[in-house]
Amino acid sequence: MTENLLETALETPRRPRPEDVPEKFWDAERGELRVDALLKSYRELERRLSQRLARPAEDADEEEKRRWRELLDIPDSPDGYDITPPEGLGIDPEVNERLHRAGFSRAQVQLVYDLAAERLLPLIVEAAQQFEAERQIERLKQHFGGEERFRRIARQISAWGRQNLPAAVFEALSTTYEGVLAMERMMQGSEPAIAREAEIPPPESEEELRRMMRDPRYWRSREPEFVRRVTEGFRRLVGG
Repeated sequence: MTENLLETALETPRRPRPEDVPEKFWDAERGELRVDALLKSYRELERRLSQRLARPAEDADEEEKRRWRELLDIPDSPDGYDITPPEGLGIDPEVNERLHRAGFSRAQVQLVYDLAAERLLPLIVEAAQQFEAERQIERLKQHFGGEERFRRIARQISAWGRQNLPAAVFEALSTTYEGVLAMERMMQGSEPAIAREAEIPPPESEEELRRMMRDPRYWRSREPEFVRRVTEGFRRLVGG
């Protein structure tokens, strides 16, 4: 039988098997991948991998447990986690113990700490600052003789501060009990010309003072000497 030249010309030419495709996954007759064989092989691989990754039973021998930990990069004990603590967040041995019992790898434990610093720490800082702000407002009310009088004086200090101080300095001093009292004294003209006093050291930069305000010693524990340094630093900047 004579071959139909037109039909032969219109047929899709058979592709040769690519070098990176195993022969068992290639249909030479059709010149294409054997998808059914590929899927079957993948499912078998997935099954074997899941068996290897499955946590050994409690009564499994120690060697099996060791191999499992090694495969998943889990240290033999919680002390084996090599954690780089994010800034402002320490390492908690009890948390590490619980993560280790749950089978967390080194990378997963590091991720837990990183997420805590990224998501939770700002919320904790915000809550602590809010609590501290409310506590200092109560101190100011007591200092000025009650809420009504403090509100009246607060409006005066705010108007004076916005008119006479750099915006950044006013905002910084407004966040602390000591800062508000410092502005009130400056407003009343009872503060000396600080910049002219030879014994006063050069003022800190505004950037350095703001960094100090982010320090837990300023917003959380309120260490008197540390708070005084920040307040005096802003006062020196104003005087300068």
